[in-house]
Amino acid sequence: MRLAICPGSFDPVTNGHLDIIKRSSKMFDELIVAVFHNPNKKPFFTMEERVEMLRMATEGIPNVRVDSFTGLLNEYVRLNNTHVIVRGLRAFSDFEAEVQRALLIKSVDPEIETIFIMTSGKYSFVSSTGIKELAGFGGKITGLVPACVEERLIKRSRDFIATGK
Repeated sequence: MRLAICPGSFDPVTNGHLDIIKRSSKMFDELIVAVFHNPNKKPFFTMEERVEMLRMATEGIPNVRVDSFTGLLNEYVRLNNTHVIVRGLRAFSDFEAEVQRALLIKSVDPEIETIFIMTSGKYSFVSSTGIKELAGFGGKITGLVPACVEERLIKRSRDFIATGK
């Protein structure tokens, strides 16, 4: 069975993420979309909320499984008996950072391969950070995130502006 891991913080999942997930799911028998804890980021949504939103957003893709993990990506890849990581790219700046990550993982575990997939041009500007900022200032996010994310994000943004939490 051809299995791959598509990791990320997905805070929140965007239509750019879904573009990568849908397209890469066609290349593998099973694709695990794994929500990772990134200690360098302060998440807007809890891990459980991100997993739930991803499950809702990917429910129409039969060979996608959503999971979460805290720890090293190479260990998670091995736990799932695969050796393939799928990473999405939007711009050259993403490429630089992702290549460094891939090479670091490769130095730790030479059997793990990273595949890069460019997002569709219509999502090349979409980032979770930008979406959160846009929503926080009342901007229109329709079409940039799945419908199951939009309402939650707007409410969370309003709550954050009102309370700072």
